[in-house]
Amino acid sequence: MSQLAEQRYPNVAELVMSARELAAHRPELSSLRQVGSSRAGRPLHLLSVGRSRRAVLIVAGAHSNEPTGGSTLLNLAEWALRDEDLRSDTSWHFLLCADPDGANLHRTPAPRTLFDYHRHFFRPAGPEQPEWSPSVLPPDRLPPETRTLTGVIDELRPYLQVSLHGTDLGGSWVQLTRDIPGLAEPFAKSAAELHIPVETGASDAAGWPVSGPGVHVLPGPGSAAAYPSLPEDARHTTWHHAHRYGGLTAIVEVPMWASDLVDDLTLHPSPVLALRGFSQRLRHDARLVEDILREALPRLPEAQGPLLRAARWALDLVPGLADDWAGLPPAGTSMAYIGSVDAFGRRLPLRAAAMLLRVLDAAGDRAAPRLERLVLHWSDAFAERFGARWVPLADQVEHQSRTTVAAVRHARVRGD
Repeated sequence: MSQLAEQRYPNVAELVMSARELAAHRPELSSLRQVGSSRAGRPLHLLSVGRSRRAVLIVAGAHSNEPTGGSTLLNLAEWALRDEDLRSDTSWHFLLCADPDGANLHRTPAPRTLFDYHRHFFRPAGPEQPEWSPSVLPPDRLPPETRTLTGVIDELRPYLQVSLHGTDLGGSWVQLTRDIPGLAEPFAKSAAELHIPVETGASDAAGWPVSGPGVHVLPGPGSAAAYPSLPEDARHTTWHHAHRYGGLTAIVEVPMWASDLVDDLTLHPSPVLALRGFSQRLRHDARLVEDILREALPRLPEAQGPLLRAARWALDLVPGLADDWAGLPPAGTSMAYIGSVDAFGRRLPLRAAAMLLRVLDAAGDRAAPRLERLVLHWSDAFAERFGARWVPLADQVEHQSRTTVAAVRHARVRGD
């Protein structure tokens, strides 16, 4: 692993600098080029290693609040450069950061607690997320980051795209747009060796077919969504763009803080009652944030910035999601799944509160201290409920790297 990855999460400028050094060190095998620009004019860079026409595309930074992917990307680039077998019939291409504007707004240098993490939190509204925007916007309104990503896929035609994602608190899991037979075993082995729990009931993949513990395959067209109210649909993201060239996408999730509660497959004693309780708590917590927003809004000089747009987007999801949980049969009944829904319900208002707090802080608004106490309380309660334990960054990167390499190797066999 690179020295930088062992110490802390690199920012975009450091990622580009490290990529430039790698490309300069082995110019016969690698190159770095700009492939697009963000809405704010920040460059999007692609690092390439190897000369084969058979390509793998690795994407980091699609969600600005999931910082592990940048460190993993550098580690994988170094691995591909030193391991001739990895590039013998495959070229590796690394989109250093899919959303540099978002990365500029989220700060995760070296968090010690979940409160530290949320104190500088940013996750864009759905229409501003590079991978998810096609599921909520018409083609003529897609942001330039999305068009850059799909343009790179059109150019490379990868047999596998790997998107490096993460979670604040929980376990590791993989989402696949098509199955990769054989991936579940090395994924589980890596997680066990590094003491990272496998999230067996991830609410992000609720109702998806399972290829192995923690490995989920996106259901086909016509299948019902577990949460019908949510506007995003994974089947309409950039993850499927590789399918037009016979490829597929793997989304590799790794936690910053682990919880040993997320792999419990035993039956929950009262899943329906639990989801109804989460629904009530979600509505209550969202109202607390909305009340502060309503009070402070007339005093805010900037009412349409990205932080406030994102906070409002999160709050707007609450009524429909609460209805889903209260009125529909649970998509899963295991302790792990019900726990994952519990975590989802805690994240949504907490993230909205954290982003609103940054807006209030910047404005010097008198409501900021009250909201800060709420963010602190919710962060601590989240950590306590799930027994949060920090996963060393080196282990986060190692597990995500191993899983990516295993996916590349097994997908290569699948395509032969």
